[in-house]
Amino acid sequence: MKATWFNSFGSAKDVMQIGTQPKPSANHGEVLIKLSTSGVNPSDVKKRAGAFPNLLDNGLVIPHSDGAGVIESVGEGVDIDRVGERVWVYQAQYGRLLGTAAEYIALDSTRAVKLPDNTDFNVGACLGIPVMTAHRCVFSDGDIVNQTVLVTGGAGRVGYYAIQWAKIAGAKVIATASNAEDRSLCLSLGASAVVNHRESNWSKQVLEATGGEKINRVIDVEFGMNLPEVLECIATNGVIATYSSTVVKEPQLPFIRMMFMDITLRMVIVYAMPESAKLQAIHDINKALEQEKLQHRIAHILPLERIADSHQLIEKGGFGGCVIVKIDDHSA
Repeated sequence: MKATWFNSFGSAKDVMQIGTQPKPSANHGEVLIKLSTSGVNPSDVKKRAGAFPNLLDNGLVIPHSDGAGVIESVGEGVDIDRVGERVWVYQAQYGRLLGTAAEYIALDSTRAVKLPDNTDFNVGACLGIPVMTAHRCVFSDGDIVNQTVLVTGGAGRVGYYAIQWAKIAGAKVIATASNAEDRSLCLSLGASAVVNHRESNWSKQVLEATGGEKINRVIDVEFGMNLPEVLECIATNGVIATYSSTVVKEPQLPFIRMMFMDITLRMVIVYAMPESAKLQAIHDINKALEQEKLQHRIAHILPLERIADSHQLIEKGGFGGCVIVKIDDHSA
């Protein structure tokens, strides 16, 4: 099968190889999928760059955890009726070496979710990390109907979906964005107000937007950098759900202040979510897809031969939306 892999760490152009690898087969409890698309996420790029030094101890890595395609065969213990099923894939390269940047993948059948007929393979490759992460951040700590939710970086890959999940759940949403285009996008997704997180004391703008009412939940893309402002506008008993802290990698917590506010701090990474949370996210994602309640953004679609460019796009940043690697010409 055609595939991309790396067996050393470094820049995408230097270490990513394109060629052929053995076609896998479905073992017990697995499905074999002919992939159409592979989603590229920041975690994939970090792995290739060497964020996990032991990753290559047991062999080469075919990168990427998200993707979509068609089940070609099933292993023992899997319903034969799944053959021919269109699926979206998540966690394909978590705790294992062989991900979705290849023509085929064999993996646990539970990680291959039926893709609604009205959803194409490009969108299918966006669902695993961005949409499931956003779902966990929004729903991990109980009902949010009629609550006020702050989504920092609302135009980002996860924030984009967090705004939508919060609106679907009946919350009032305030978002942050740093330019007029992103502000308009957040408003179009359902945010009632958008403040600029690059301005000093932006928490005051949040409180002005809420009429002085403090925030119940925060979905945060830059925990360490944003924490001082968040603490100025979050309510007692509030929840901060964060999935990244890139600028301030080892933030210090004002423990006493947060303790006396009874703040809940939840750190989210999709791979470690409880299985029950993953199942709930899958259920809600597919229901929302079937009902066409989620908007999607595909920023770039590149052929497998340009997979190194896809990694460089993620590293460079400066855009919103998913980056997709096209594996073959499956119809939507």
